[in-house]
Amino acid sequence: AAGGLPDPGNFVVFTLGVFMMRAAGCVINDFADRKLDRYVKRTKDRPLTTGRIRAWEAVALFFGLCLASFLMVVLFTNTLTLYLSFGGLVLAFTYPFMKRYTHLPQLFLGAAFSWAIPMAWAAQAGELSQLAWLLFTANVLWTAAYDTFYAMVDRDDDLKIGIKSTAILFGDADRLMIGILQAMVILVLLLVGHQAGLGTFYHLGLVAMTCLFVYHQHLARYRDRDGCFRAFLNNNWAGFAVFAGLFLELLINPAT
Repeated sequence: AAGGLPDPGNFVVFTLGVFMMRAAGCVINDFADRKLDRYVKRTKDRPLTTGRIRAWEAVALFFGLCLASFLMVVLFTNTLTLYLSFGGLVLAFTYPFMKRYTHLPQLFLGAAFSWAIPMAWAAQAGELSQLAWLLFTANVLWTAAYDTFYAMVDRDDDLKIGIKSTAILFGDADRLMIGILQAMVILVLLLVGHQAGLGTFYHLGLVAMTCLFVYHQHLARYRDRDGCFRAFLNNNWAGFAVFAGLFLELLINPAT
């Protein structure tokens, strides 16, 4: 939206906002799952589940983080961004409950994680372009892919307590479906590169991301908890690969 150099004020607002809303999402997720987490090996020792933190404290923290983020939007951005912020709040609050009603909570998580993209674009450009929604789509698909690895870690426990996920929906086709999602991520990011006129360094970043996606499939080849969790965690390097490629592209070819 800014050709590589965002407004410093927007950069600060959205950097802080992403951290605070991600924290708020984690808090409300743990609150929603506090009675279920005791039955899941990975989450049975969470503070809300064990009683080290009380439910009202978690709710107060959630609303405090949301209020602080909302005030930054009100004070330092524009009207379009303000309107979009309500969608982000709805997604952050409703996502944790989706696993009770649909096998696609990973898509809702992707939308919640990705909503900052159109918001930041609107704050910078004052409008929303097709590129903004392509980036949003790529991030939703990527989140659904890596969070399915995460859901595979808990699949046995989730089946026992009635929690839904894409890992359960996909069943034995889980790695195939993740691979399809990963391929779609690359295709959408190629469209982004084409529309934005990005060059060699950006596309090298996509090559690196593709190689890492193949590595993730290798890590999860036995569908064991440790391998799936490692595949999930390794996605930070996939994101870094694209960031590094884009950063170098805009640094070396600033006219892009």
